[in-house]
Amino acid sequence: VAHGALLLWKRLSPLFLASKSLGVRVFGSLAGFVKARQNEDFIAAVDIAAMTLVSGQWESPWCSTSISKMSVGFFLWGGFLVRGISGFQVQPAGISVRALSRTPNLAAVVSTDVETPRDIASMEEWATTYGVQRDEGFQLTTEDGIDVNVIAAQDLAAESTVLFVPSDIILSSNQAYQELSEYIAPAEEFLGRMDGTDHLPQFYLFIKLLMEYEAGDQSFYFSWLNSLPRSYYNGASMTPFCYECLPPLAATLAMKERTRFIYFSEALKTVDFISDQTKRDKDALKWVFQVAFTRSFETDGDWRIVPMVDMFNHGAEPEVQIYYDDEGNCYAYTTKDVPAGSPLRMSYGDPTNPSHLFARYGFLDETSPATFCKIMLTPTKQLVDMGYDHSRMLFYKDTGDVSEEVWDVLLYQILESNKNEQRAFYEAHMAGDSETKSYFHQNYFSETSAALQDHVDSFLRDLDELSRKVSALDINDHPRAPLILSHNEFVKQTFLAVKALNCPQPV
Repeated sequence: VAHGALLLWKRLSPLFLASKSLGVRVFGSLAGFVKARQNEDFIAAVDIAAMTLVSGQWESPWCSTSISKMSVGFFLWGGFLVRGISGFQVQPAGISVRALSRTPNLAAVVSTDVETPRDIASMEEWATTYGVQRDEGFQLTTEDGIDVNVIAAQDLAAESTVLFVPSDIILSSNQAYQELSEYIAPAEEFLGRMDGTDHLPQFYLFIKLLMEYEAGDQSFYFSWLNSLPRSYYNGASMTPFCYECLPPLAATLAMKERTRFIYFSEALKTVDFISDQTKRDKDALKWVFQVAFTRSFETDGDWRIVPMVDMFNHGAEPEVQIYYDDEGNCYAYTTKDVPAGSPLRMSYGDPTNPSHLFARYGFLDETSPATFCKIMLTPTKQLVDMGYDHSRMLFYKDTGDVSEEVWDVLLYQILESNKNEQRAFYEAHMAGDSETKSYFHQNYFSETSAALQDHVDSFLRDLDELSRKVSALDINDHPRAPLILSHNEFVKQTFLAVKALNCPQPV
């Protein structure tokens, strides 16, 4: 282990030494390295470095090509070679918020053990006490005590209000910022250096939720927190081996979720009013992180967690939509007639991007009508103009249809060998000249069709290999394996539908 750790360190140390902005402390000797192995923060340091490298922020002193082209697996597994070195230390700015400091009473805090049952009944009583109003047609239901969802207890007409939640009990990133911002400036600065500013709203919620967690049963939100799931299957909860069993896009999105958790955990070290005991509790931190990200939704730049509304599951064709009035009160109303016994669901995001839902929330949306075609390219301006976007480059699951953007991008790539033709095709696209575009597609149909077939066949072979790898896992050691296998099978069936429609087999 020490030998493997030293090899990893030799690889990473030039990069650490080259960067002053990350506040990295390099241990210059093997003795210091081995001594520091007792510190479990090394896993975070290496993973942060790995994801920074993979994102292409650094150029390696020992490699002439961009780090983003290197194998992700080396760094991910490298992070688990040893547990040592506090190579990533954030220096607090000396801000002390004694008035906010708490020492949690462990007998009273919410248990984060995965076997802990969800107390839904107490949450419902709490919600009613503090002003939540439900239509008689709104009913929480569960079959296993773990997955809780909302169904229509009776027929509901379109535009019926089924739920009202007063603003007083809604958790808001804007309000958390106003309450905490002057005390967490060092954490904000750290996340800024890590390009994590896009998720500052969730970080404010993360800190706010940690404060409520430490308050235990004295927290106003204790009953709600105690009703939440303890086990998650999303990217932040996965292991490096899980990522190796996923297709490239899903793996990348899942890894980003885990890296984001590492960033938050490191930034938390500068927050004085969260106890050291809580900061050391990795299970509690990850659980609170999951709550902040999976139960918050953005409205006008404000990320809000709305108790009871967060019980709605996702649907590609949702039955419910959320609305806020001028006072910040939240309403859920039906978007269509809903028969009794039917699910009441809201939208968590783009239904044609199931990989994002899989990575962020940890479920497979089998109702998604389409999925990204998995053609992974460096998105130049011209490719983006042609339609290269994960939400537009689509394969349709049930029909096998291929979006126009896929054909356009494939042809644009094929025309790379003929710059004049490529330029003419691009200009026709930008001018909206469908006649000229059609001419190009007809002339090059055999080439684009062959390129599509090559991609589909190659990706199907990759999926079979990934599925064999997942099938060999022990579910007791890898509880997320069945979900990963289902995800890969969903993608496979979509690709098979595309192949059947667009890739004729030789007679």
